[in-house]
Amino acid sequence: MATVDSTKAQYWQSEVSEITSDTIFVRGYPLDDLIGLSFTSTAFLLIKGRLPTPPEARVLDAILTSVLDYGLEKAGTAAARYVVSANPNMQAGLATAILSAGDYALAPENSARFIIDTHHAYVAAGRPDLTEFAEQVVADARAAKLRVPGFGHPVFKKTDPRAEILRKIAVDAGLWGEAAQLYEAVHKAFIRLPGRQDFPINDVGMLAAICVALEFTPQESTALAVIGTLPGVVAHITEEYTTGKPGRVIAAEDVAYAVPRRDLAADLEAAGWPASS
Repeated sequence: MATVDSTKAQYWQSEVSEITSDTIFVRGYPLDDLIGLSFTSTAFLLIKGRLPTPPEARVLDAILTSVLDYGLEKAGTAAARYVVSANPNMQAGLATAILSAGDYALAPENSARFIIDTHHAYVAAGRPDLTEFAEQVVADARAAKLRVPGFGHPVFKKTDPRAEILRKIAVDAGLWGEAAQLYEAVHKAFIRLPGRQDFPINDVGMLAAICVALEFTPQESTALAVIGTLPGVVAHITEEYTTGKPGRVIAAEDVAYAVPRRDLAADLEAAGWPASS
């Protein structure tokens, strides 16, 4: 390792990794020693800067597995297949799928931020009755016409089975804290509203609650969801290579062109352009 001049400001300062002539150090550990540990445990180490406990590793493994594939119903999967049908390139397809993660697909970031902010407000209020506080949160959101993130699913009604399995694993591991309990209380208050009885906590909301319990940031929760879904995207891209259609397009009968035929010369004249000779 080269000697560092401590009097000189370094362009980069990092605690993540270091490459030497002998090995690579990851969070202070030789990579040689880390090879053989589970991907989940080493991913936790890289992101958090410390090794996970066995329960933490088990819960994170469940998180990553719960979003392995969203099928063609997920916009990112369909978009990735469209892209590689024209550009048969794995990284182009993966990048396309990743860019589709957002407010309405896959990303738990907004849910995690809601859970953290709501819990901070609960603590700041002196930890009042959980049910009453949750009812006020829902009332405030309704008055402000704000969407409570992480509730509802287009297919699953009342219960999202993936979310329920995740919750049980987190509870059994002792990683279902006060913030997650408050989120559940908010959900119970939410489904008492008219027309909301069938809205479950969906997988994204549950991912967010568990990531908060593991003390990941909202941004990191989205990164973990993206990492978890990539094997499914790889499978779809590979399938598109082998059995798909080159240069996929949307069939003409599935597209409605909503502009009537127009007269360019007449419209130019009406807009004040001189008539062409």
